Amino acid sequence: MRNLLDFLAKYNNWLLFILLEVMSIAMLFQFNSYQGSVWFTSANYVAGKVYELDSALKAFFSLTKVNEELTLKNFQLERQVNQLTRLYGKATGDTTVLQRLALGNIEQYKIVTAKVVSNTVNRQDNLITIDKGRADGIEADMGVTSGNGVVGVVYLVSEHYSIVMPLLNVKSRISCSIRKRGYFGYTSWNGGDCYFANVEDIPRHAHFKKGDWVETSGYSSIFPPGIAVGKIVGIYNSSDGLSYKLKIHLATDFANLRDVCVITDKSYAERQMLLEAARDSLRQK
Repeated sequence: MRNLLDFLAKYNNWLLFILLEVMSIAMLFQFNSYQGSVWFTSANYVAGKVYELDSALKAFFSLTKVNEELTLKNFQLERQVNQLTRLYGKATGDTTVLQRLALGNIEQYKIVTAKVVSNTVNRQDNLITIDKGRADGIEADMGVTSGNGVVGVVYLVSEHYSIVMPLLNVKSRISCSIRKRGYFGYTSWNGGDCYFANVEDIPRHAHFKKGDWVETSGYSSIFPPGIAVGKIVGIYNSSDGLSYKLKIHLATDFANLRDVCVITDKSYAERQMLLEAARDSLRQK
C-alpha cells in the first residue's frame, strides 16, 4: 500500500495531466458534432478491421478441419468412381445386382481420419506416427491412405497413437494390380527417392504401357480394391528374367503428408477371432 502511495505522490502531476486530457477529449467529441462524427467513423473503421482480422484468424485455423474433411471426401469419391467404373465395364444384363454388390463392398469399411504427428522419408526404415490409436478403433494391419492414394499399413498401436509402415519402407509389401489390365504384383521400395517405388512380379505375358495406373488389388483384407498406388513411368525385366519390374510415381506425396485415413474393416474383429480359433484348434491336434 505504501508503495502505491509513493508512486501516486511521485507521478501525481503526470496522472492529473492524463486525466484532464481524457476528460477534454471526451468533452470535445461529445459536444462538437463534427469531431464526434469523425470519431464515430474512425471507431467503426477500427472495429471493422478488428472483426476482419478475427474472421481471417478463425478461417486460417479452421483450414485444418477443412483439409481433414477434404481428405476424407476425396478418398470416398475415389472409391465411388472406381466402383462405378467397374460397374460400367461389366454392365451386361441386370446391372442393379452388380451395383448392390459394389455398394455392399464400400459399406464394409469405416474410415477414421487422423493427422500425421511425425514422418520421415530419407531412411530405409521410414515410419509415420499418427494421432489416433486403439481408443479410436485402430488396430494393427489396417490400411492407411491419403486423399490421393495408398500410404501404408498400421504397424504398432497404443491407446492414442499408431505407427504406420509406409510404402517408403524396405519391408513394406502391398498387393496391387494394373488398373483395367488385371495383372497382379506387389510393391517394393529400395530406398532413395521418396516419389518413386517399384512393383514386382508382373507376369511376362501381361500387356500394359507407361502411364497406366497401379492400384490396390483387393486380394488382401487390408485394402479394398481400386485405391491408387502410383503411375507407371518405367518398365524393366526382373533379375531372373521371368517377370517385369515396374517403376511407379507414387500417388501420395509423402514429403508433404499431413492428413490420412485409416480403413477399418467392420468384419476385422470377426475374422481375427476365427483365425485365432483355427490356430488354437491346430495346436491341440
